[in-house]
Amino acid sequence: VTEHIESHPRIHIQREAINEIPKDSYVIIATGPLTTKELSESLCKLIGQESLFFYDAISPIVSTDSLDLDQMFFANRYDKGETEDFLNIPLTREQYETFVNDLLTGDCVLPHNFEKEKYFESCMPIEAIAARGPKTLSFGPLKPVGLTDPKTGRWPFAAIQLRTENQHKTAYNLVGCQTKLKYGEQLRIFRKLPGLENAEFLRLGSMHRNTYINSPQLLSSQLELREHPGIFIAGQLTGTEGYLESVATGLVAGINLANCISESSPLEPPAETILGSLLGYISDPERKKFQPTNVNMGLLPPLEVPVRKDKKLRNQKYAERSTAKMSQWLSS
Repeated sequence: VTEHIESHPRIHIQREAINEIPKDSYVIIATGPLTTKELSESLCKLIGQESLFFYDAISPIVSTDSLDLDQMFFANRYDKGETEDFLNIPLTREQYETFVNDLLTGDCVLPHNFEKEKYFESCMPIEAIAARGPKTLSFGPLKPVGLTDPKTGRWPFAAIQLRTENQHKTAYNLVGCQTKLKYGEQLRIFRKLPGLENAEFLRLGSMHRNTYINSPQLLSSQLELREHPGIFIAGQLTGTEGYLESVATGLVAGINLANCISESSPLEPPAETILGSLLGYISDPERKKFQPTNVNMGLLPPLEVPVRKDKKLRNQKYAERSTAKMSQWLSS
């Protein structure tokens, strides 16, 4: 990518530190996860301090089709909100103690040299919470208060809550399970939980230093700041994860900025495509709890004819539909 940019006759590269967002100018901000303090402060002034985050705490996401719902129940704590938005895994004392022991003995990812082992209380790794004491999780993210198990008529000893990740309810997020466990350890430990034995993980958990904005409340699907026309955000700063995602959002932002200048129609890929679904995810103003994500099949609208249990066939159908929609869109 760098070679293409450097050799392009119509691109001028000027390498210098930018500490202030240019005013009254078209601009794309794509500074990545380690944005400088000065530019971060300038961005805070533009969008508000509460809309800029500096730590990336991600919980695993699982496919709904892969869950054993007979071992779970729908309920929200204290009957607040939509009950179908929350699935609960009831745990006995023995199951809870096994889970805590697995977390404490699991193999974790070591921090980078530039990272400090300092966490905000609201986004600590689940294993770090467990290390504070044997019952800490049962009084924290796994507290069973107000969750009556219909099979027993009582609250369980502890409960792991799963929150729906999209409006289609095809994916659920393991609430409070942000973790630094290595990927293999996450699969081993979480699949020991009731109902997750055959879980398909659309995304695994992670925690690292990051800078990203609260995109659903700030960005249009064209990646333009709603309150500041002409300023576009791209790459990991939007809350997308991964090299491909960064390049894709950069391309969309670049084309849409050019279209904005020429007063042409904006670029909006169909929701049934991976790129369209990713843009929809990060720009949905109804999304109140935003976590960064890479592309995954859980972002896509469900298939018209559901394919259950067969992951390979389901992904093939998603790909066929996406390809057809993309071809129709490009030809039009």
